Amino acid sequence: MFPNNRPPFRRLPKIRENVNEAIRVKEVRAVFPDGVVEVLPTPTAIRRAQELGLDLILVSPTAEPPVAKAMDYGQWQYEQKKKTHDAKKKQHIIQVKEVKFRPNTDDHDYEFKKNNAMRFLKEGNRVKAVVQFRGREIAHVDLGKKLLQRFAEDLKDIGAVEGQPKLEGRNAHIIMSPVKAQTPPAKDKSKDKPQGPPPPKPQATS
Repeated sequence: MFPNNRPPFRRLPKIRENVNEAIRVKEVRAVFPDGVVEVLPTPTAIRRAQELGLDLILVSPTAEPPVAKAMDYGQWQYEQKKKTHDAKKKQHIIQVKEVKFRPNTDDHDYEFKKNNAMRFLKEGNRVKAVVQFRGREIAHVDLGKKLLQRFAEDLKDIGAVEGQPKLEGRNAHIIMSPVKAQTPPAKDKSKDKPQGPPPPKPQATS
């Protein structure tokens, strides 16, 4: 056995980018916790932050001059992770939901799948409606196209068709995207109010 003369593996410390001495610009617009904002040479701003027991963090590197903030690095990391987490929660990933029909789909099955498609569109997803032809059904492509046109017509209030029905192999399909519901115009309440003073009441004659 040959002796292992290699030095033990040491994990290098993670370099904190845009923090303290890692800031490479000559000067920064330094923001301090007491509200003071000054344009200072970077070493001076770092020293001022460290005297307060804080780190100098570059928060707007593309500004002129770049903006750096004196704050606790751990707190800044927490705020950044929280912002990223909140942004992901608000982000809606648009999916393409598929509903499949046959050229001779009965009304009950059609209504069931149409309702599913309505739900998908209202959730903000796109819908791909597919008519599948099997065997000799391919001779009745016109029935499939009519079904897709009926489908598009039934969902026109909440979905817009992207292009014309397409035939690919033994499948015909359309894709619909959700449309935003239009807010009805506010009712003009002034029209409901009586115009001018009420007519005088007739006086009784003796």
